[in-house]
Amino acid sequence: MMVRSVSTCDIVLVGVGGQGILTIGEILLHAALESDVAASFAPTKGMAQRGGFVKAELRLGRDGVGPRIGEGAADLVLATERSEALRGIRFVKPGGVFILYDDVWAPTGVMLGAAKYPEREAVVAAINEAGARSVVLLPSEIPPINGRPAAANIVVLGAACAVPALARALDALVVERIVAARWPKSAAPNVEAFRVGLEAAGCASRMGFGESREPQPRADRRG
Repeated sequence: MMVRSVSTCDIVLVGVGGQGILTIGEILLHAALESDVAASFAPTKGMAQRGGFVKAELRLGRDGVGPRIGEGAADLVLATERSEALRGIRFVKPGGVFILYDDVWAPTGVMLGAAKYPEREAVVAAINEAGARSVVLLPSEIPPINGRPAAANIVVLGAACAVPALARALDALVVERIVAARWPKSAAPNVEAFRVGLEAAGCASRMGFGESREPQPRADRRG
């Protein structure tokens, strides 16, 4: 296969098991291979049971390099859980983009009162202190699709595809087509979820990355 020369994009994904964070990486990898874009993918699956920490690294447009991304080197970090987002901040480079899907999965220590769960404002402040541009997606503000919650990981995937560094490497239309093909029976709601994320991050881009939306009251959610 001849590898096409494109802009590079290094992505770190963090979350907890059960959120579909590795699926995001797999879809982007599939899109890269379909587009003849050099890609290397390193998922961490050892703790991928529900509630365990999950991390993946994806490098696009770099032929003949390993998948590992050093601290302060990622163009884009995707985090699908607030507390685990803190583990991803050290990877984002100054001027990079950090997308936080502000879901809350309280660990056992927090539920027992032995540990404190981070406030959203503190996490966003840490992202900003790292010199990154933040985009915060609030689960309570994601519209339902056909009366059911939108697939959060697909919303995040759509948001990622609006980030210029990734958009220069992969065409969002290719990613959308792969989303539809992966789950044929639920293609329509998944494509809609993808477009919701794409539009949400696109609005942030037009307003200027780095200015996350004001915190809104949260509906009760499962921890």
